[in-house]
Amino acid sequence: MAVAISLLALLLAGAALAVTLPTPRAPAASADADLPTDAAGLRREVAALRAEAAGALRHLAVVRYDAFDEMGGRLSWSLALLDDAGDGVVLTSIRGRSEARTYAKSVAGWSSEQELSPEEAEAVAHARLARS
Repeated sequence: MAVAISLLALLLAGAALAVTLPTPRAPAASADADLPTDAAGLRREVAALRAEAAGALRHLAVVRYDAFDEMGGRLSWSLALLDDAGDGVVLTSIRGRSEARTYAKSVAGWSSEQELSPEEAEAVAHARLARS
């Protein structure tokens, strides 16, 4: 039952994240015809694509750990989902013997107004290192 509740909480957190993120625009039917053919136009197009991708959640990291001494198997985890500016969310699921709890904390500029656990901070740090 605890696993089912944890999965439901994770799905709800994902749905909340999907609702708050901007929706991507569908490409026009004649997108190929709109592509520039000169080098300066292609540079502008690449710059626009980079700017659009900057808001994507591209920096991800998962840290698995044992939250309690009596539990084994590293069943608890923290997941950082961040964009290029370090904005996003850290999701954490703490698994106990008889229950699981799920938390979501917002992150802005690679830090959070809410205090991050050591595992959550580690997930943000790993996501930041993976920015290359």
